[in-house]
Amino acid sequence: MKLRRIYFYILILCAFFNQYNAVAGPGKLRRMIRKSSILKSQHTGFALYNIGDKKWLKGYQDDKYFQPASNTKLYTFYGGLCILKDSVPALKYIIRNDSLIFWGTGDPSLLNRAYKTEEVFNFLKSTKQKLFFADGQYTGKKFGPGWAWDDYNDDYQSEINEFPLYGNGVWFNAGTDGRISMVPDMFSLIKTNKKGPFEIRRDVDQNVFFYPRDTTGYKQFVPFETDEAEIACLLQDTLKRAVGFLHEPIPQNVKAINSLPADSLYKYMLHVSDNFTAEQLHLVYAARLGIEMNTAQTIAYIIKNYLPDLPDKPSWVDGSGLSRYNLFTPRDNVKLLEKIYEKVNDQSRLFALLPNGGKSGTLKNYFKSEIPYVFAKTGSFSNNYNLAGYLVSKRGKIYAFSFMNNNFTLPSNQIRQEVERILSYLHTHG
Repeated sequence: MKLRRIYFYILILCAFFNQYNAVAGPGKLRRMIRKSSILKSQHTGFALYNIGDKKWLKGYQDDKYFQPASNTKLYTFYGGLCILKDSVPALKYIIRNDSLIFWGTGDPSLLNRAYKTEEVFNFLKSTKQKLFFADGQYTGKKFGPGWAWDDYNDDYQSEINEFPLYGNGVWFNAGTDGRISMVPDMFSLIKTNKKGPFEIRRDVDQNVFFYPRDTTGYKQFVPFETDEAEIACLLQDTLKRAVGFLHEPIPQNVKAINSLPADSLYKYMLHVSDNFTAEQLHLVYAARLGIEMNTAQTIAYIIKNYLPDLPDKPSWVDGSGLSRYNLFTPRDNVKLLEKIYEKVNDQSRLFALLPNGGKSGTLKNYFKSEIPYVFAKTGSFSNNYNLAGYLVSKRGKIYAFSFMNNNFTLPSNQIRQEVERILSYLHTHG
């Protein structure tokens, strides 16, 4: 009888401690955020969802709107999961008499050193027909809404167009001997008398590049102007064969060729946080759907058809998150993460596509652990740092979370460390 009582009390204690851990884990996070001396002077939002139990846990200002920065790429990623098949459509074409007329799909991979694919290049190089590039599909602007115009020279803000080449930029390599090589090598490069740190600047309105008097070993990627006629010339120079240029709407009976697996684009976009890939993917989606090639159109399509159940109506204006016009709530992000998890339906594949804490991508230097437990997308620009993704606790529970930090004046590394401290607690006690 005494043994039975002992077992009974042990069971009661176990149940108590299990309940305590459940509360002391996710439940304590809200208090940790509210009492944090690091986060007190900024705008902070946090949402948390138990994937296995399908249960929302108490958040902190999770219904408030925040600028997501590159967390926006998760929405672009989900759009691709819903719209694309396994491969990326690279171009569309028809053969008319002795001519091959082709249209771009927005595929960012052609001659882009970030991707190893030669299908399109070999196809255009080897065809016996005369080549003609037809433009006029893309109806948007070269920059997204709310982008900073004076960032035009920076590597993270390449222009958007329907047939990108070389990542829509030039790679410069300044050797220690003073010589400068450029790929592609077809633009004007002018030496100036300017002293100081080596930096190549492009004229704001044309593809003329300037470099300082003193050159040292240095590499730089600078976006070029994407005039479609010039794209045809650039393609002609690369293929070493004539490429005509014409304005012709795309007909119904076109054929298509693919370039590379869609996961290759998703992984690079998410790991490196590549803005160019994110923006171009929206054009690829439009080409697949057969709708107007315009980012606003694809965003509206994705929200209407795949995201009607978000808790809060988002303000979503570009594919990458460069725009400060984007506004999402933490619980929007977590709902999206739940939908991504269900859509992929393969945890190993999903976690491989995302940066892994302590191992890869933008999280390589954070959440260091022998076995990664955070798989998430960062989102940052000046005064903002966000993190949204999945966390695996020591007890094996899988959480979807969104931690949003806006309008801080402290060094961003302090915010990152505080986010890591709080989420590490969830890993240990969740």
